[in-house]
Amino acid sequence: MITDPKAQIAGRLRSRAWFDNPNDPGNMAIYLERMTNFGLTRDELQGGKPIIGVAQTGSDLSPCNRIHLELASRVRDGIRDAGGVPLVFPTHPIQESCRRPTASIDRNLSYLTLTEILHGYPIDGVVLTTGCDKTTPACIMASATVNIPSIVLSGGPMLNSYFKGKPAGSGMAVWEARRLHAIGEIDYSEFVDMVIASAPSAGHCNTMGTALSMNSLAEALGMSLPGCAAIPAPYRERGQMAYETGRRIVAMVHENLTPSKILTREAFENAIVVNSAIGGSTNCPPHIIAIARHIGVELKVEDWETIGHHIPLLANIQPAGDFLGEDFHRAGGVPAIIGELLRGGQIRESAMNVSGKTVGEAYAGCCTANPIVIHPFDKPLMANAGFLVVKGNLFDNALVKTSVIGHEFRARYLENEGEPNAFTGRAIVFEGPEDYHERINDPSLEIDAHCILVIRGCGPVGYPGAAEVVNMLPPDALVKIGVNQLPTIGDGRQSGTSASPSILNASPEAAVGGHLALLKTGDAIRVDLNTRRVDVLISDEELAARKETMAVAAATPQSPWQELYQKHVGQLGEGGVLEFAVKYQDIGKEIPRHSH
Repeated sequence: MITDPKAQIAGRLRSRAWFDNPNDPGNMAIYLERMTNFGLTRDELQGGKPIIGVAQTGSDLSPCNRIHLELASRVRDGIRDAGGVPLVFPTHPIQESCRRPTASIDRNLSYLTLTEILHGYPIDGVVLTTGCDKTTPACIMASATVNIPSIVLSGGPMLNSYFKGKPAGSGMAVWEARRLHAIGEIDYSEFVDMVIASAPSAGHCNTMGTALSMNSLAEALGMSLPGCAAIPAPYRERGQMAYETGRRIVAMVHENLTPSKILTREAFENAIVVNSAIGGSTNCPPHIIAIARHIGVELKVEDWETIGHHIPLLANIQPAGDFLGEDFHRAGGVPAIIGELLRGGQIRESAMNVSGKTVGEAYAGCCTANPIVIHPFDKPLMANAGFLVVKGNLFDNALVKTSVIGHEFRARYLENEGEPNAFTGRAIVFEGPEDYHERINDPSLEIDAHCILVIRGCGPVGYPGAAEVVNMLPPDALVKIGVNQLPTIGDGRQSGTSASPSILNASPEAAVGGHLALLKTGDAIRVDLNTRRVDVLISDEELAARKETMAVAAATPQSPWQELYQKHVGQLGEGGVLEFAVKYQDIGKEIPRHSH
């Protein structure tokens, strides 16, 4: 890489180094020549207009983001009307529910490819089209690395969904269908019909799963225009937001409003606070920490408790509440959440938004439009709704989502007389999801309500990619008598649509020597949420002896990318990033060498 002084041609527009350099007509003409073959003119490319990339995440392979195939035209309109030149390009597709072994491996692949596009092509600013889980962090991670003006356009949730007249939230319907099928209340066909009913329209999950959580946090970080996150995909307002986003990115280029000016420590603290208030996904900490590392802001997994645990739950949205994404939008969406948090003194008001205003200015006066769906700050659904960060002799850190600890689970495990918020259980250990599905109903395991289900080999290296498998359903026999949840622990993740209060994202994972690899079925595990400890109740000498004979193994890679990923990926507690990549920051200020 070299710093090319010609990049300073016509101010800050990087694209002029490609398209308008009279000192080097030989190379310039080559760059211009092929860009005109579909109708662009020299005046458009050489007239000093910002070249705006539109990172297209929508495709038939990515149905949660497919709405962007339509929204791109409105983004183009906005860019054109504001005096920019739009160039739409594809990104690596990510589909959470269909990608094997897990879509999580593709977050970093999409990040890499988008980083190369933003760095190596004549792009002055970019509209990041986001939607399903991994597309949002992948896009923002790339824009953070390159640090050219960037703005997020969310695709929006699906419309509310129902099955036989009752709400059937996306993701939530799957877990409920599994329970009903296990106890024989529905057959195979009804199982499938119930799950399909939860996807009634274009858009991503309509529950507060990882998709809606991460798009809400993109807005909380300041990377989206106010009100962008929760507009349902089919609404006319979504197309209007696409147009305004296109207009705004052109102004951001002229203002040189880059991610480094928005993604500050204060912005990340706001994201943590908002995540607690919306009952956001346990997948958000690895994603937000990854973004922070790529922009160069220190953020630790422990911050999710110290900054976020005391924040009350305001959004009454599944899985932590009763309503769905369309209701969330109608009640005011993220602006209402931030407005209520502002009144409660919990928001860092000086953080910047892509609108060019501070968060305090941009969300002043916002409040809930429906206090049943989004509660006022002084009348929350629950207090202390943020994550707990636990540790012990099995791992250095793991997460517990307190907002989904239901009455049944709390009464059985956390309201023991003389030992509140603590319990001890017998470990039942599974070597990945295949082992779990094969043996969960094995009567010889003698699984009862005093057991803790443990799944390992499911982390970033071990799977590879960190699978969403920790929210394990109890054996059918227990479900039939009303035990719908057992305590679960794992080095993998769980879907953001899950209402399971799992202990998950355990780092380090078993495949790299984490102590979950030492655990045996029958071991006693003590969980104490008061002290934030999770320990296997064996002596240090026994742990050391087991470690001497510990066999650590990761899944054999099935593709070149999987092998590369396993060699370089870090742990979930540190963002699950490609560790070599975080040293590359603000690379957009460099202009790559000529190609000819």
